[in-house]
Amino acid sequence: MTTTRVIPCLDVRDGRVVKGVRFQGLRDAGSPAEQAERYAAEGADELVLLDVSATLEGRRAASAAIEAVRAVLDVPLTVGGGVGSVADARRLLQHGADKVGVNSAAVARPRLLDELAAEFGSQCVVLAVDARRSDGAWEVLTRSGSQAEPLDVAAWCAEGADRGAGEILLTSWDRDGTCSGYDLDLLRSVRAAVSVPIVASGGADSPEHMAEAGAAGADAVLAASIFHDRRWTVGAVKARLAELGMEVRS
Repeated sequence: MTTTRVIPCLDVRDGRVVKGVRFQGLRDAGSPAEQAERYAAEGADELVLLDVSATLEGRRAASAAIEAVRAVLDVPLTVGGGVGSVADARRLLQHGADKVGVNSAAVARPRLLDELAAEFGSQCVVLAVDARRSDGAWEVLTRSGSQAEPLDVAAWCAEGADRGAGEILLTSWDRDGTCSGYDLDLLRSVRAAVSVPIVASGGADSPEHMAEAGAAGADAVLAASIFHDRRWTVGAVKARLAELGMEVRS
């Protein structure tokens, strides 16, 4: 049985953790370093930090927040936001990231994925895909969900994996922040298209939702609201997942 990773997510803007619904209506959710330290102590397998305004503001991810999180974290850290080149990715790795997430820039120039994989190895490259339902399928969104692209999500994930992405961070825009559960059909569609690990994102409100995502093909489950609002701790989620028959790390 494959071990499922449990990954809290820190969406960061102006040095603070934020959370909204479908990427809008962002509310303050605390200090990145304080949240990261708590999640590490609770048993998080990894952490994802996304600078949610970097691309829209035409800048690179904030290094101060990355360094502050890295200082209190002893598990792998994925960082995304404003990555448009090998140099941008190198800077994030130098500031403490273990893996680099790329979204909008890879859609604009897919060869960026080849370049990142060649320079750092596929294990460092995460293709972040924001997906929205459209006419019975899913379309790719970029620029923090504000721009639709003429790309089919499953086909784009397959191309990304072929180009060297070692992992897919798959976020359902429709479910983000709604606490209505992951988009299982989306997960199944992408699982059928790629063999690399998939991190399910968007909609988690309970361990049961996470177990459903695992059954639909996710290798890891990412969540924000339920952890930020302290409805569940990472440890309690893992304990419940084990009760539900999932293999989790202790």
